Amino acid sequence: MDEIRGEQIQGDEIRGTARGTAPVPLSVLDLVTVGQGRTATQALRTGVEIAQLAERRGFHRYWVAEHHSMPGVASSSPAVILAHTAARTERIRLGSGGVMLPNHAPLVIAEQFGTLEAMAPGRVDLGLGRAPGTDGATAAALRRTDRLNEGAMGSPLVERSRDLGEDFPQQLMELTRFLDDDFPDGHPYARIHAVPGPVQATAEGGVQSPGRPPIWLLGSSGFSARLAGMLGLPFAFAHHFSAQNTVPALELYRDSFKPSTVLDAPYALIGVAALAADDEREARRQVLTGALSMLRLRSGRPGLVPTPEEAEAYAFSPMEREFVDNWLVNIVHGTADEVRSGLDDLAKRTGADELMITANAHSGEARLHSYGLIADAYGLPDA
Repeated sequence: MDEIRGEQIQGDEIRGTARGTAPVPLSVLDLVTVGQGRTATQALRTGVEIAQLAERRGFHRYWVAEHHSMPGVASSSPAVILAHTAARTERIRLGSGGVMLPNHAPLVIAEQFGTLEAMAPGRVDLGLGRAPGTDGATAAALRRTDRLNEGAMGSPLVERSRDLGEDFPQQLMELTRFLDDDFPDGHPYARIHAVPGPVQATAEGGVQSPGRPPIWLLGSSGFSARLAGMLGLPFAFAHHFSAQNTVPALELYRDSFKPSTVLDAPYALIGVAALAADDEREARRQVLTGALSMLRLRSGRPGLVPTPEEAEAYAFSPMEREFVDNWLVNIVHGTADEVRSGLDDLAKRTGADELMITANAHSGEARLHSYGLIADAYGLPDA
């Protein structure tokens, strides 16, 4: 496979800066969750408010993730959401965590993210996953596969361990060449250009910047970790979804890493589920709503995120209780000081270069409050 060159990308567009007393840069992953009694319009408004809070308080980036056919997640179109958010922010990096590459033609992704780069120059990240972001039947409806049973539900920053052969690396290379506008002479796509993009800089009278968003690879197992290392790309791991694989995957990424024109050293962030509240009991009430929502999703009954009252009153079977307890173990929750301590420990234990926090709860107010409390706990600026 060809090297991913990315001549126009500098490492400082990838690496963040830790602020306040945070051990590493902090960022936000937003699932644009929709709670019972709420609308998608409200959820999307909350997403903008979270991005604005994150920008004001010094979080490094704000990402959204591609999901499909899930009533409680309104992020089926990351590029549309990011365009909306770009118009309402000024500095924070914006990106996908991620776009599921096998769901789309590489040219379409290059056009979408070239457009975003033109809207918000130097602020856009392109995170790519290889899971469907949904169940197998919906994947077929997306024309990802003709086999209705291929692939289980995907997630932000998530990949499945099934063997996809060489399709994903080939799609990745095709996407990269569209972004860089550098198909070799004689290639069937040599005369096809992703616009907006570098071709505009070479056209007569063109002044378009040839820059493009940096590519990140996302994963929850070893495949993308190894591929990101081999290509010298930044890597994002779904700790919030696959905590048992975090340290092995990061070690594999670092061991596989080869310096590139994109990065001279490994750079890895991890997605972390964390929610802070004014007291421990309230934090527990809030995270239980997300746990029940995930239980229903895993049981083939996806729906809106339940209220704290419903989650507390739910009669869990022993098997369901075991699932929920295991799920909650990997969510850092409690008071602001408790969450700060948990995040500090996680950064130290994994050696992650950045923590990307996702706060899942029924209400947007609880999520906004959580990010504010975490920012306060680390003494982040309030510009």
